Amino acid sequence: MPNIQLDGLTKRFGDIEILHGISLEMSDAEFTVLVGPSGCGKSTTLRMIAGLETVSAGEIYIDGRPISHLEPKDRDLAMVFQDYALYPHMNVANNMSFALRLQKRPRKEIDARIREVADMLGLTPYLHRKPAELSGGQRQRVAMGRALTRDSSTFLFDEPLSNLDAKLRTQMRAELALMRQRVHKNMIYVTHDQIEAMTLADRIVVMHDGHIQQQGAPEELYKNPVNKFVAGFLGTPPMNFLYATIESQGDFTYLTGDGFSLRCDVPTLQRLANYTDGEICLGIRPSDLVFNPHADVTTSLSLRVDIAEYIGAQSVLICHCGNQKVMVELKSDTPITLGKQLTFSMALEDLHLFNPSNECAIPRLVDVEATRLIKTTGGNYV
Repeated sequence: MPNIQLDGLTKRFGDIEILHGISLEMSDAEFTVLVGPSGCGKSTTLRMIAGLETVSAGEIYIDGRPISHLEPKDRDLAMVFQDYALYPHMNVANNMSFALRLQKRPRKEIDARIREVADMLGLTPYLHRKPAELSGGQRQRVAMGRALTRDSSTFLFDEPLSNLDAKLRTQMRAELALMRQRVHKNMIYVTHDQIEAMTLADRIVVMHDGHIQQQGAPEELYKNPVNKFVAGFLGTPPMNFLYATIESQGDFTYLTGDGFSLRCDVPTLQRLANYTDGEICLGIRPSDLVFNPHADVTTSLSLRVDIAEYIGAQSVLICHCGNQKVMVELKSDTPITLGKQLTFSMALEDLHLFNPSNECAIPRLVDVEATRLIKTTGGNYV
């Protein structure tokens, strides 16, 4: 399988620049997920790799060979689109074999490939049906099957699950994960759904406004986001952000904001040793807040509970700390009364700290490499 490299890739529509010279290298047999909000440039990047959009500047390399001048059919890529793009007059077998028939492959080879892929995707009973006779999930599997029958070196997925309902999306996500274990090919997957990114990816590339913000393994990005955007984008419910000032009171230092005052422990003070700004942004995951009526006021938040969203074993509370909104995730059987002021403790080592002026993370002491990258890239961990 080839290595794919994007070198200073830029895309302009007239005078508007959509992608701002992004560089990225994708290893062989890696499942890479491009994730970000609408308009961040992820689908444009995928379409440029596929050859469906022209490159304004920069180059795309496959195994060191520039390909931006090649037609899509000459790039050895297969693509699964958001809207299935199936031929309505053809049955499943003919849809899946269309590219092979255009290549005039032997009939026995085509039939064997269709049987193999149909068995993998659970489509064998539907090979003689037309798309109108299939459910949304089955149509999406046919679209994936059409790509897989080509046996290309790289598969591109452009938000393939976005048209499905929640239950089908969960089912198809599991089927994609199983397929990934059986098909050892390069896969580049575009989505705005961070749950898909976290569950499917070997490596996540977070994009925003045409820039790569951070890339790495899902766990690394979740635990050590390099800026506020990545921290808030990855995680459900999203991270809470509270603004505070750094204040010295006697022998202690406090992070004081609207409705709270947290006393810094030694590791937090060490993280702030080279931080000279008096303002700071605190990031707290909803799952890191623990209901504790007897918690020390210097390591806890007093929150007014406004809304409780019951989602089964877990509930999400929408609260307020002073005038700042805070979300809390906890077990549904926790005794909670709406409208009451309740105390939630936290471990200070779980706090994420951000500089409000540039939104870059203030890394933990162990994040030496992250510290270097923040200084050298202005917060864009690439």
